[in-house]
Amino acid sequence: MTTLTVDQSWARIETWLAQHAAVSHGLLRPPALPEHIAAAELRLGVTFPPDLKDSLLRHDGVQLQDGTPTLAYYGPLSGVEDIVRSTEFLRDIGADLDEDEAELDEAERDQHAYWPHERLLITLGIGWQSSDGLFLVSRPGPHHGRVGRYFDEDIPSFTPWLGLRHVLTEFATALENGTPFNGRIPLAVEGRLIWDDAATVVPDPLSPLGLAAEATEPLIPLAPEPVPSAPRPDGAYAVITFAAPAAQAPPRQPDVVFVAGIPPEELLGRLGAVPATVRSRSREQMRLAAAAPWAACRPMARAGWCGDGWSYATQEGGDAQFGRPEVLRRLSRGTRVVRLSKQGPEVHVTVFDDGVEQPEATRRVDSPREDYVTDADGQPVLGPGGQQWQRLGVDPWPGSTAAYTRLLACLAQEYGITWSPEGHGDELLASALLLPVLDDVPPARHPVSSVRDFDLGGLVERTPPHRLRSAMAAQLARLASETGIDTYPEIAQALERIRRNEPVDLQADGPLDLRMRTLSAEARAARGLLDAARHQTDPAPVTAADHAAWAVRDSAAGALREFLLLPLPAAAATVLSRRLSVRWRDDLAADLAR
Repeated sequence: MTTLTVDQSWARIETWLAQHAAVSHGLLRPPALPEHIAAAELRLGVTFPPDLKDSLLRHDGVQLQDGTPTLAYYGPLSGVEDIVRSTEFLRDIGADLDEDEAELDEAERDQHAYWPHERLLITLGIGWQSSDGLFLVSRPGPHHGRVGRYFDEDIPSFTPWLGLRHVLTEFATALENGTPFNGRIPLAVEGRLIWDDAATVVPDPLSPLGLAAEATEPLIPLAPEPVPSAPRPDGAYAVITFAAPAAQAPPRQPDVVFVAGIPPEELLGRLGAVPATVRSRSREQMRLAAAAPWAACRPMARAGWCGDGWSYATQEGGDAQFGRPEVLRRLSRGTRVVRLSKQGPEVHVTVFDDGVEQPEATRRVDSPREDYVTDADGQPVLGPGGQQWQRLGVDPWPGSTAAYTRLLACLAQEYGITWSPEGHGDELLASALLLPVLDDVPPARHPVSSVRDFDLGGLVERTPPHRLRSAMAAQLARLASETGIDTYPEIAQALERIRRNEPVDLQADGPLDLRMRTLSAEARAARGLLDAARHQTDPAPVTAADHAAWAVRDSAAGALREFLLLPLPAAAATVLSRRLSVRWRDDLAADLAR
């Protein structure tokens, strides 16, 4: 790209705004006076880089009101007064760090110091305040005139732009060609310059669950037979072994759910057991399998009988399930569920009866941490880095460990639940991978009036309900096509029924529900594989593009679910917010006109 002068770029910017976004064009301020620029330099004790002076002499920033032209996320360009105010504000914030940064040389200060004296904030960021935006280096040297970014007291960093003229050149090109600027697309809507996000995804992402289906569940290897020691021919011998005493770890106290009156196999089914993975496993086997690629980051549960008519389940691997209200309501359908959980200092007992939580039965115990080292006066003992020393190999929260045991005894007395976390480790019990149930769709509390700078509230008010529904159904179909979820027969059938204004079956464990849950599991597995690869030498079997594709498919399926479950205005906000094409406004206008 050819880099233009500041004046050449401004001429292109002004022309585009005048032709396409007259409101925004009218909010460009007149040129700054040279004497005002000189006074600002004197007050700040710096010399403005030539590009900044040339830009201010073209426009002294912009008027801050609806429709003002901005540089995408970097916000509106600052005028002379804005630059002075922002720079002094950030100098004050960074004053406490000057002593810590005193040993940096000039080049290092430009790149690593919080706010060097010569740095100038030249835009007002997302919130149109001095909390973030683009800055320039005004001090002569290797970084003179270079452009950096600063966001809300984060560590500043340089951008690829070598000067303000490069910023303005790219801005002008983005306006004229509709190409991304800082990842966003400029659009002219109702005389205003706005920015929107466009996205494309790989059409056929690699399936983590498909990879898992090709893998084999690892099995615990058989222990080798002990080899007897043979006596030496030259006389007697003795075998002496030494072992360091092992620190005694706290007892294992897992999250567990108890369900009255249903067998373990049905309990697993309510949790979402994947039928092909159901079989008997020991606790050790379940742990091994849950950590393997075969599991694809899905949770694994193991279930058995306990007490008088109670079954129970524990979990290994994957995202925790037993604390989710959706899961507890599903488990307690037509019966009672008691959940016991321990997380560090906290122990909880939760009770659900036929899908309804019983607050009066809830119990919670908090315990203080007790593995920190203190001196004779009870004061913390600190290490060289200022961190408090901790004892290794001890229970940090013995109070919660004891509370877990105590509450188990209470459950036995109150409900007839007799279970010990140590009692079923080696026993073969029914187990399976889970296809987790979906999160609840949150109720629409307040109507959404604006989506992506679009007046949704006005559209809802002026559009007859049947036409609005028809248009949003078309938008939903476009979203499904963009993301590829319309290739699944369950979703394609649902979209066709919506188009014909017919009811759609979204019952639990039905084909559409299972498809949505599978898409969610694909996205979770892709993220888990990428996260795990960060700590390994081998690359992940999926790419970031694969993960992005599964994430948008999961998101689009969520929009379909909201369309089926929520009032239309709330569902419309979700559908429009998740469209990938920035031309969705034109699509919507066409859909409304039909």
